[in-house]
Amino acid sequence: MPHILFVFLVICFTVLPVYSANEQKTVKAGFLFVGPINDYGWNCAQNEGRLFVEKKLAGKIQTVAVENVPESAEAERVMERMIAQGAKIIFATSFGYLEPVLKVARRHPDVKFMQLSRFDKRPNLRTYFYLHYQGSYLAGVVAGRMSKKNKIGFVAAHPVPPLLQSINAFALGVRSVNAKATVKVVWTNKWVDPAVEAEAAKGLIDNGIDVLAFDQSAPVTIVKTAESNKTYVIGCYTDDCQFAPNYWLTGVSFDWGPYYARICQSVLDGTWQEGTDVCDIKTGNVKLSSFGKAVPEPLRKEVAAAKEKIANGSLVVFAGPLKDREGRERLSAGAKPNIKWLAGMNFFVPGVEGTLPKN
Repeated sequence: MPHILFVFLVICFTVLPVYSANEQKTVKAGFLFVGPINDYGWNCAQNEGRLFVEKKLAGKIQTVAVENVPESAEAERVMERMIAQGAKIIFATSFGYLEPVLKVARRHPDVKFMQLSRFDKRPNLRTYFYLHYQGSYLAGVVAGRMSKKNKIGFVAAHPVPPLLQSINAFALGVRSVNAKATVKVVWTNKWVDPAVEAEAAKGLIDNGIDVLAFDQSAPVTIVKTAESNKTYVIGCYTDDCQFAPNYWLTGVSFDWGPYYARICQSVLDGTWQEGTDVCDIKTGNVKLSSFGKAVPEPLRKEVAAAKEKIANGSLVVFAGPLKDREGRERLSAGAKPNIKWLAGMNFFVPGVEGTLPKN
């Protein structure tokens, strides 16, 4: 009997721990990208966040990514394939993925989903919002100071709330330093379409604008069009100053890596839960891109001071009283926006020109 007990104890303290360690499998995380990851823009920034996760949590998190996924039933099929491959958390990195996400989330309650820029509540769904507009306001200050004609152009993809936030904040920044300036908006109705983007940009330039901003997933076409037409340009999503060495002013860029790593770590720790997160200038996820050589030092200091005020809360971009361009009150005096208000934005502020189609 003592011999049998000894053998049992050996098994417990040697074999069983080895078995348990072998069972600690790497968690797989899936990422859906609406466009190509080499676009130097939205999808590139998102993919850099994914790569940060792989490096930061090496050996713990394995990622799988699919690019050029339409915001349609195809997204549903891609997520199902990811889950079949073992994905336990999926990042849906574009506005239009929510509906497919909800369908897949209902079928797979054991899988966690991260949806960008949309509200919904499910036990296995967490949403996250990026306050891109904070950087857009700062870029607007630069544009307003640099414009000599008081005519600024803006090429935008879709009339969805995140882009309306960006356009309106940009216009508020412009007019905070140049009350005479206007922002003319042209819609492409495509996240990525180089031919349409070039045509829209050139059309604005031909109509007399001297600063060009945009909110398109892939920035290179518009940035190069501005440079070749000797027009100042404001970038979007990544720092693309190399494509406009002479006419680059600044832009808005993102750093998703630390946030995505924190979310994945919560899955590993077993602390992940449903809810809503905000990524902004204060958290460091939203950044101002580098200044171009044309931007004078006093303006750089002015923007840096405004950035600090946004970070510490003393400057609120959408602060009441706020009216739309038709004169309707959207925020009462003293009111500050919450995420739900921002997520429902469907108007233009004064100073923005162009049609506002229903999305």
